[in-house]
Order: sequence, then structure tokens, then C-alpha cells
Amino acid sequence: QVQLVESGGGLVQPGGSLRLSCAASGSIFKIYAMAWYRQAPGEQRELVAHITSGGSTNYADSVKGRFTISRDNAKNTVYLQMNSLKPEDTAVYYCAAVIRGARSSTDTNYWGQGTQVTVSS
Repeated sequence: QVQLVESGGGLVQPGGSLRLSCAASGSIFKIYAMAWYRQAPGEQRELVAHITSGGSTNYADSVKGRFTISRDNAKNTVYLQMNSLKPEDTAVYYCAAVIRGARSSTDTNYWGQGTQVTVSS
């Protein structure tokens, strides 16, 4: 069984920084793409940042230049460094990953449970 567990959310003032982590655990053969999404109250879930297994990245226009996604393949972990945070960044942040289980012949999309990020003075 594969699990994704996020950490690092919290309350921060506008202009501040947070670093989110998401660790995959379980019986894993390979992790392909990893990503961060967010969902604000009353809004649809949106893609924030995406990173391929080779390290190529892309970002939502709203976070370009402020957020950085990275991954540590040895630790099966993806990070989201968030700088210059704005109140509109307030949301529940979810990590997602495409993973091939050790005893599987197919790739599956997995989601974490979400971590709250609140940007407020």
C-alpha cells in the first residue's frame, strides 16, 4: 500500500515563506511525475506546480517566480518552497504522484491528505 503524507503547512504573514514536504511510502517500484495542487474554499482544485521524474518543472502563472518545486528521489519526497506569500495563496495544499507499485504492472495516481496554508496578518 502506497501513501503520500504532507507536512509543513501553517499560518504565515503576507510576504512570508513556507516549505511543504510530501513523502511517499509503501511498496514502491518507481515514482514518475509529482505535483502540488491547492483548493481554496468554494473554488476548484488547481495545479500549482509539477515536476517530472527527470526534474523538469512547470508552474501556474499565479505562483511563477515565488514558488519552487523540487524532489529528492532517494527519499521519495517532493517539496514546495513558497516565498512572498499572499493572502490569495490561502488554501489546502495537496501533493499528488504517479506511482508504480512494487507488485503492480500499472501506474496509479495517489493523493495526500492535504495541509492547510493560511496567509494572513
